[in-house]
Amino acid sequence: MEKGIAIRVEHVSKMYKLYDKPSDRLKESLGLTRKKCYREHYALTDVNFEVPKGETIGIIGTNGAGKSTILKIITGVLNPTSGEVIVDGRISALLELGAGFNMEYTGVENVYLQGTMIGFSEEEIDARLQDILDFADIGDFVNQPVKTYSSGMFVRLAFAVAINIDPEILIVDEALSVGDVFFQAKCYRKFEEFKQQGKTILFVSHDLNSISKYCDRVLLLDHGKVVASGVPKEMVDLYKRLLVGQGPEDEEAAKKQAAAEQAIRKEGWITPFEMNPSALEYGDKRAEMLGFLIQDENGLPTNTIEKGSSFTMKVRVRFHEHIEDPIFAFTIKDMRGTEITGTNTMFEHITTPTGENGDTVVVSYTQKADLQGGEYLISFGLTGYRGGDFVVYHRLYDASSLVVVSTKNTVGFYDMNSKITIEQEEKQ
Repeated sequence: MEKGIAIRVEHVSKMYKLYDKPSDRLKESLGLTRKKCYREHYALTDVNFEVPKGETIGIIGTNGAGKSTILKIITGVLNPTSGEVIVDGRISALLELGAGFNMEYTGVENVYLQGTMIGFSEEEIDARLQDILDFADIGDFVNQPVKTYSSGMFVRLAFAVAINIDPEILIVDEALSVGDVFFQAKCYRKFEEFKQQGKTILFVSHDLNSISKYCDRVLLLDHGKVVASGVPKEMVDLYKRLLVGQGPEDEEAAKKQAAAEQAIRKEGWITPFEMNPSALEYGDKRAEMLGFLIQDENGLPTNTIEKGSSFTMKVRVRFHEHIEDPIFAFTIKDMRGTEITGTNTMFEHITTPTGENGDTVVVSYTQKADLQGGEYLISFGLTGYRGGDFVVYHRLYDASSLVVVSTKNTVGFYDMNSKITIEQEEKQ
């Protein structure tokens, strides 16, 4: 293989046979029928890419895009239907943590078992054992059978084993968010340490913040094919299009965007992403919210926003009777349910129109995304006063998620955008 290339994937395809019923599989295996009893499903189709040594390459894509499949082929867990993968260097893979553990063995015994499977001698494992145990930090439980472990202790030990064997190539599949917040911080520090040492890293994640922060280049997969590759920001933007059914072709994307804009004022407004099935909805429905839409600063429908950019939330409302001074509101909460921010037309001193039966309005909230990178929940409200009494017409709690992508986080919930200067004083 060409010098300087750690991984080369050439024309790799992976096909699975899908049977409608188990008997069809049995008939074919026994040669009882010449009829084709299966449907072909290609998880990967003619995938080609290279990973240069010392680079951190991210792979993103929607569910079912083929991300985990290509990693399993690279690591030898799966064989490709066609094509070839060439690897130059010792691999450590963080795929299915603890998949090779023996539940009857103690933690220490499983460390030696995993190390042996990876190809280390007993002496090499001896030299790394203390680092592994210190990283896992599960105390005396290392001498107990792993079947007695909590799920948190199990993944801590599995992660510690996988990441402390000094690989030349690290392959990670959604494995940096294990354990509690303190262990996650330790995992990310180790990840950064690997980058600083010039290790080759292939990183699959739905966490777009981590992809943007750590990766030098990103591959975008969709339906088993490489759609594009490039710098993280461009690929994240393209990924956002795919999430709402828009491909990379600018002309086609523009047409779909225009159609989405027109849909805002049409009956039965269809959102480009589904409402949270666990959303809480209530109210007397004398006025109701028919749909909502989130758009980035370019007008693209998406619920993934880049930190520091502007975005707009739009809500389509229909009145079913005469309503004066309706109050329109939204709130943003973190995933634990803590309200981070929000506002309404009363707080903002906005005069709202009187609604009559059959009237519809679109309420737009535009703001700058100074939230820290992460995932949030958005709620919408439609309330007012009748005869001096507060009335809830319609509320949608946790209607949608909002993902903020950031390459720089500060302390707390939001970024104050502080400007820091340091001046050298003259010595007296």
